[in-house]
Amino acid sequence: MLPEPIYQHGSQNKTGVLLVNLGTPDAPTAQALRPYLKQFLSNSRVIEIPRWIWWPILYGFILTFRPKKSAEKYAQIWMPEGSPLKVHTERQTQLLLDSLAKRTQSTVVVEYAMNIGNPSIAEVLKRMKEQGCERILVIPLFPQYASSSTAAAMDGVFAELKKMRNMPAIRTVKQYHDDSDYIAALAKNINEYWEANGKPNKLIMSFHGVPRYTLDKGDPYHCYCQKTGRLLAEALALNTDQYQVCFQSRFGRAKWLMPYTSTTLKQLGEDNTPRVDVVCPGFVSDCLETLEEIAIEAKDTFIRAGGQTFHYIPCLNEHEDWIQALSNIACTNLQGWLNLEQSEENLEKSKDLALKMGAEH
Repeated sequence: MLPEPIYQHGSQNKTGVLLVNLGTPDAPTAQALRPYLKQFLSNSRVIEIPRWIWWPILYGFILTFRPKKSAEKYAQIWMPEGSPLKVHTERQTQLLLDSLAKRTQSTVVVEYAMNIGNPSIAEVLKRMKEQGCERILVIPLFPQYASSSTAAAMDGVFAELKKMRNMPAIRTVKQYHDDSDYIAALAKNINEYWEANGKPNKLIMSFHGVPRYTLDKGDPYHCYCQKTGRLLAEALALNTDQYQVCFQSRFGRAKWLMPYTSTTLKQLGEDNTPRVDVVCPGFVSDCLETLEEIAIEAKDTFIRAGGQTFHYIPCLNEHEDWIQALSNIACTNLQGWLNLEQSEENLEKSKDLALKMGAEH
């Protein structure tokens, strides 16, 4: 068991909100990428291949050659403050804290953790307990539930809870792929971009890909992505010829969810489509998969195939409507918790009574 923070009678029990994102390396270097990729690709929810088949591939090939190539890609999109994913997640965390502070008189602690890399779930949960969080709402920053993302993040949380003698109460958010505020924020973000840059002939909604067999085994991710795409198209008043839901980031030889983003863009280029815009609704923060894979690689694919103009529409990031949507999601799931904090007067009375009865702190 992990050591517990020293309990102080009369201390205020707090409510916490923990945002969990996928993760990012600490630096755009091969040295930093190797442990990051090792942790990521060792997760049995991410790679479901039998270990006896996968370990030789992972240790013999991937961890030998991929860190350098991945580091070069990260270097292209690295921000002065650090990894884009981490920078945007940090900002979202602070903005959510500010929003909740305005909406409730309760003391709410808002933190973020990465399932892979730093700050780790273990580190952040420890810090939240030290701050007195007796109740924690966990919100994975993946709108569409998938075993390889949301469930993997929850595994990380519950693995740490198993080590605690005094576990906090936990609530979790499974998905918000069809949340009206989330859809409205996506539509607002896209419309604002179009107001400034004009509209495309085709909008590609590119979601992170997963192997096709996950759908066959009961993972709802594909259905959730399709519903997000349909609701977003309705909010944008697009007909079925004006948009396409696709899937990116294919890895290995197995069949993945289709249609593939790269194949679709190549065909649109060959068809001499004047302009294509790509948006990534499954990512709430810009990261390697959006800034390098889409904004750089996918653009090159489209232009080389004969397309004329390519636009990448940034993720929600710190968009005001997204922060409001995230705040609404948090408040909906915090109902019944935010009115449990005691007044200073009652806390002092509780402490005095405990000391009279023999408590040491």
